[in-house]
Amino acid sequence: MAFFELFTGAGELSSLVAAGLIALTFITTIITATIGIGGGVLLLATMATVMPLAALIPVHGLVQLGTNGSRAFMTRQHTDWNMVKWFVAGALIGAVMASFIVVQLPLVAIQFAIAGFILFLVWGPKQKNRELGDKGRFVAGIFTTVATMFVGATGPLVAGFVHRSTSDKMKLVSTFATCMTFQHLLKAFVFSLAGFAFFQWLPLVLAMSASGYAGTWLGLKFLKKVPAEKFRLIFRVVVTLLAMRLIWQGIEGL
Repeated sequence: MAFFELFTGAGELSSLVAAGLIALTFITTIITATIGIGGGVLLLATMATVMPLAALIPVHGLVQLGTNGSRAFMTRQHTDWNMVKWFVAGALIGAVMASFIVVQLPLVAIQFAIAGFILFLVWGPKQKNRELGDKGRFVAGIFTTVATMFVGATGPLVAGFVHRSTSDKMKLVSTFATCMTFQHLLKAFVFSLAGFAFFQWLPLVLAMSASGYAGTWLGLKFLKKVPAEKFRLIFRVVVTLLAMRLIWQGIEGL
């Protein structure tokens, strides 16, 4: 029993809940690896029901750093490194900007704004060559990194930007995972500076990340068997549902 208590965040969770989160990470990473997105939001929603609020975003961010990092590594040959370069440059500036923002917008306004922007990115008119351009990627890095400091899970928004630049399923999954890896790395750095005690949660984070690695490996096997056209449709529908979820949360908050 003492061994399993290592994964409870120094007693903040029960051993059964910790085991459930490790198993759920495996399932959610299969979802994300197969259709490109969705698992991280599902994991966050579940963690929000069982974890202390103060630990929710930092721990989820670290787990997502591990799961996105493994997916980025496994698909690295498909990554659009030019997009990642400009996105990360913008993300660094966005993190600095967010640290100086004192007055926060109402959460409801942020939820509506991000949901609307996601819907525009996914369903709005496309440029003929689909490319955002380097300036667009740079702005995307700034905008989404500032947003993640207020909203938490901005994966659907980043996915919308990546979708705007490519329709290739492997490139989309790989580039999205790489961008999110860097963004979660920045988030972990910010929370470390803020003094969050990561050490007590580290065994659980490592176990969930290892579970996520296995789920990613299996999910990528499924991804290769999904027809490209069907993948694009499923991806757009899932991102749209996540945007509608944000709108619903905003309506509930009115």
